[in-house]
Amino acid sequence: MSLGHLRSLLFTDPLIILLTIGFGTISYLVTLFDSSGRLPEKLARMWAHSLLRAGRVQLRIEGLEKIDPKQKYVFVANHRSYMDIPAILASIPVEIRFFAKQGLFLVPFLGTHLKRAGHLPVMRGDARASVKSMTMGARLIQERSVSMLLFPEGGRSRGSMREFKEGAAYIAIKAGVPAVPLGIAGTRDVLPMGSSYVRGGPVVLRIGDPIPTAGMKLHDRSQLIAQLERQVAELSGEPARQTVETPRPA
Repeated sequence: MSLGHLRSLLFTDPLIILLTIGFGTISYLVTLFDSSGRLPEKLARMWAHSLLRAGRVQLRIEGLEKIDPKQKYVFVANHRSYMDIPAILASIPVEIRFFAKQGLFLVPFLGTHLKRAGHLPVMRGDARASVKSMTMGARLIQERSVSMLLFPEGGRSRGSMREFKEGAAYIAIKAGVPAVPLGIAGTRDVLPMGSSYVRGGPVVLRIGDPIPTAGMKLHDRSQLIAQLERQVAELSGEPARQTVETPRPA
C-alpha cells in the first residue's frame, strides 16, 4: 500500500465523509424553513470548496469570464467522476440546480432534501414522464431565476465520452436561455469510477462560449445537442465521435 493510499484511508476519506454528513445535515435542516433552495445552494458551494481542499484537488478554471453571474444558463458537461459536481459548484458563481437519479428521491432524508432544495429527478424509461421532468426544469429556470446543470451522457462512463441525450438542449430551448458547454479533465484520476480512494491531483474545468437559444424551436434540439457534444469533447480533451447520430430522448 502506497503512502498516498494510506493517507487517504486514514485522513482524506474520513474527512470527506464527515464534511458531507455535516453539510448535508445542516442543509437538510435549512430546507425545513427555506424552500427557495438558495441557502442549501450556498451550503453546497461551501461543501464543494471544502471537499476539494480535503481531497488535495488543485482546480484550475478556464473561461470563467464568459459567465455573467446575473444570467441564467443550462450547463452541459462530461461526467467522469463523483468529483465533477464539486468541481463545477466550486467554480461557477451562479445559482445552480441539477437533475439526480430518480431513486435518490426515494431515499429517506436525502429525497426530502433534494426536493426542497429545488433539484429534479431524471425520468428514464417513460417518455411522457421525461418530457414532464424537462418541462419542470425549464419552468424552474424561468420562475426561480436559477441555472441548471446536466450530464447528457446519462451517467459516469469508464471509457470515451458517450452519445449525449437531448434533454439539456430541450430545457435550454424551452427556457430560452444560453446553453454552456463545460469540459472537465482530471477528475477520473482524482476519484476513479468504482473507487473510494481519493488520490488528489490537478483538475481543469474549461468553460466554452455560451450558445444562444433565442429563436430556436424544440425541433432544433438535435442540432444543438450535437454542437454541445462536439464542444464538450474538445474542451475536455475527449476524442470526438466520428459520427454524431440523432440523440436518444432524455
